[in-house]
Amino acid sequence: MGLKVQVKKKFDSFCLDVEIDSNSRRIGILGKSGCGKSMTLKSIAGIQNIDEGYIAIGGDILVDSKKRINQKPQQRKVGYLFQNYALFPTMSVMNNIMAGLHGRTAENQKRASEMIVKFRLEGLENHLPAQLSGGQQQRVALARIMAYEPRMILLDEPFSALDKFLSDRLQQELLEMLSEYQGTVILVSHNRDEIYRFSEELLIMDKGSIVSSGATKEVFANPKIREAASLTGCKNIVAAKRLSDYLFEIPDWGISVQSNAILPKEFRYIGYRAHDFIPLWEKVYNAIPFHLKSMAELPFEHQYFVRGRAEEICWFVQRDLIKELEERGLPKALEINSDKVLYLN
Repeated sequence: MGLKVQVKKKFDSFCLDVEIDSNSRRIGILGKSGCGKSMTLKSIAGIQNIDEGYIAIGGDILVDSKKRINQKPQQRKVGYLFQNYALFPTMSVMNNIMAGLHGRTAENQKRASEMIVKFRLEGLENHLPAQLSGGQQQRVALARIMAYEPRMILLDEPFSALDKFLSDRLQQELLEMLSEYQGTVILVSHNRDEIYRFSEELLIMDKGSIVSSGATKEVFANPKIREAASLTGCKNIVAAKRLSDYLFEIPDWGISVQSNAILPKEFRYIGYRAHDFIPLWEKVYNAIPFHLKSMAELPFEHQYFVRGRAEEICWFVQRDLIKELEERGLPKALEINSDKVLYLN
């Protein structure tokens, strides 16, 4: 279908300046709270007016400030799933689903009944939202959106208020419910696992702008910039200096690292994921002396925090390696696998 967005909006202490050009059906927007994710969705939906810009879905122009085009929200056929689902508390499930329809009553009831079946809500037609579980409320909210056949669905942190178990279950349910939907879906979140699970294309936002984009798995594998590496879960990000084609220095860790491949010409930082260190009981090159600062035992992994020269290092150990540590004791050093180094700006 295609989505093109170029929006600018100035707030008192914040400026939204976003450009999106995508043909993906499942788009994730990842960023910290307050970076402008939700404001981007609201601009697309028409809930938030913009100062200037252009928004088009397929060939339909929703906004063009130069031509003074600005479709009303109800004209855009964009479904918006709010964080709290925004169900009407005094209306039944059936009436909540019918709330977005504008046909005759009989037609609306028929369409709502179809959604009741599709989203497995049989027997709950007369229930109020307060009588429903979190998963049932989500299904009602999505049924209300799907009843009027939107060409795009916007999901605004729909799992942020839930505990991890319920969040994981509802994420899977949502993926199943949307599996047949042919339109574009955008999910915004500050949770990298949600985004990775859901999206085929990833946009990373920071301070009102998109700072990195690409295929989701590729961005996670090679985030390229410091902010993106942090948001995709890299725990070790530190200043680095290129010394030659195959050698770089990490001053705050007190080591130099020999690479197996020619290094990028320019990078200011390196990232190294906490699970990728290799424990050594005899120190070799590319290794950080192991001086334990603290550790935390979690149910499925141990987390070690190691003193560097000036910067702490995170090493996370999962079950298969924990047994070896119990048998051999803590290592003398941690080796860096140069093939897994992230080179960042």
